[in-house]
Amino acid sequence: MEWWDSPCKSDSKIDVKKVQPENSQLSDLDGETRQTVEKMMFDNRQKAMGLPTSEEQKKADILEKFKTQHPEMDFSNAKWSG
Repeated sequence: MEWWDSPCKSDSKIDVKKVQPENSQLSDLDGETRQTVEKMMFDNRQKAMGLPTSEEQKKADILEKFKTQHPEMDFSNAKWSG
């Protein structure tokens, strides 16, 4: 991604290192946005600890449920690609 130096060519350049974002709290966000941010935070913590993300865990749970429902199928030599 490329950032513009200024809003218009004739404007002075913006030093993005001097820009101070406003502090915000999760409680400032609407419900849907807050839920998305919390999920991203959870997934980042999980990755940092070497644990599965929420999506990876969901897939693993579905697979385990399928394996339980189909004991006649042999998964012992199966190779998984994430």
